[in-house]
Amino acid sequence: MNKSPQRIRHETRLRILEVVSVRPVTPLMLRITLGGDDLEGFASPGHGDHIKVFFPQAGEDIIVPVLGPEGLAFPAGAPRPEMRDYTPRYHDPRRRTLDVDFVLHGDGPASTWAAQARVGQKIVIGGPRGSLIVPDDFDWYLLAGDETALPAIGRRLEELPSTARAIAFIEVAGKDEEQVIRSSASVDIHWLHRDGQQPGNNGLLLDAIKAAEFPDGDCYAFIAGESSMSKAVRAHLVSERSFKDEWIKAAGYWLRGVADAHEPH
Repeated sequence: MNKSPQRIRHETRLRILEVVSVRPVTPLMLRITLGGDDLEGFASPGHGDHIKVFFPQAGEDIIVPVLGPEGLAFPAGAPRPEMRDYTPRYHDPRRRTLDVDFVLHGDGPASTWAAQARVGQKIVIGGPRGSLIVPDDFDWYLLAGDETALPAIGRRLEELPSTARAIAFIEVAGKDEEQVIRSSASVDIHWLHRDGQQPGNNGLLLDAIKAAEFPDGDCYAFIAGESSMSKAVRAHLVSERSFKDEWIKAAGYWLRGVADAHEPH
């Protein structure tokens, strides 16, 4: 049986959306619901999908780039928006809404915008450009990551069928940052608390995975978060646990000490 994940390409479109609601998930995680007619035709079938969000500079109106054959073009002389990648957390095509979760870490254009977001504000998004569809018939699934990967991990756990089994390792700042994730699958979640340790500069995820006992059978692993951590976990799974490399997705969502570092998907 072929269990290789399948890539799907989507038409690249830019959409102007409006903030519909802003609500906290945890003290440091904010869920912003975006909506509007521009969501017509939006598709995000993969749990690890990414949209590009264009954040206007403080006090400035949104800038809508033009998507041409050579990529994005911005109006001459206009303040260029900052761009960041985010996971679509929930998409409701009937209501034409899209939920995006933001980590409030105190700095950066995304966190700054999210902290001041109000109902009625406009924002521009693009994508997803493509999706990676992972089959639901693996014997079990391993998911691991920090807060930046939590939207993708949470979405995957919630979307798994009741016949699936999954083990998740999720690094967060502390007990207050644990989320309620409901799944019909058999799920075992291990919450790892930094408790003052620096994000991306600790061995919490790698050490926990090294110490874990895993079930037998074919596994698909999704690892995401700080780039060095993702690479280290992948190396361990392949060299020490005999995981198949082609059944591992290890993504660097950020790199310690580097702004806007994100590996392509």
